Amino acid sequence: MLNYSVSEENYIKAIYRLQEQEGMVTTNELAAELKTKPASVTDMMKKLKTKKMIHYQPYQGFRLTTEGNKVALGIVRRHRLWEYFLAEKLKFTWDEVHEVAEDLEHVTNTKLINKLDEYLGFPRVDPHGDPIPDANGKIEISKKICLTDLPVNQLAVVSSVSDHSSKILELLEHKKIAIGTKLEIKKRFEFDESMEVKIGRHPAFTISKQLAENIFMKYE
Repeated sequence: MLNYSVSEENYIKAIYRLQEQEGMVTTNELAAELKTKPASVTDMMKKLKTKKMIHYQPYQGFRLTTEGNKVALGIVRRHRLWEYFLAEKLKFTWDEVHEVAEDLEHVTNTKLINKLDEYLGFPRVDPHGDPIPDANGKIEISKKICLTDLPVNQLAVVSSVSDHSSKILELLEHKKIAIGTKLEIKKRFEFDESMEVKIGRHPAFTISKQLAENIFMKYE
């Protein structure tokens, strides 16, 4: 098995994340995602193509090969298991775990990661509600709906949050919204597309469209 540098792994994971949304990934999209220059992306793509990690089509973009996807899922597995460990065992808040897991995900010892998975009881999702691939790279994708598409007065459960930045997680925590929270939309406001939501017997409160677009729900 080939070894990959921290930088190469970061690129592979970023491509995996982007191709889930876009299919083919462009140089500019990847440069924006990694906050780097397009020329740097081009250089890295040449390296990853040599290692058979990506398919590249001129003027159309690139995507991971089967082997590239396998490597990406391994990185995602390590990252999400470390996030779960940090949150559940070391009591890091969910807005703290992502940055620390970014470093720990590059520890590639397979026995360590499988032992960690076993120690944690083989969790299926990380603290943000994202599915954790198993040791064979299998990942369960559950059906979910964006909060912006939830019908009014339909009770649902928060299943995941797409933006893992500390700023949005701090806001969610302030509003008492977490993975597993049951809520419903009581009213939509046409002016700015904000919405009034209610959690249990607590008073209803307003959230912005921008925040709602990052919250994903599942029906009970």
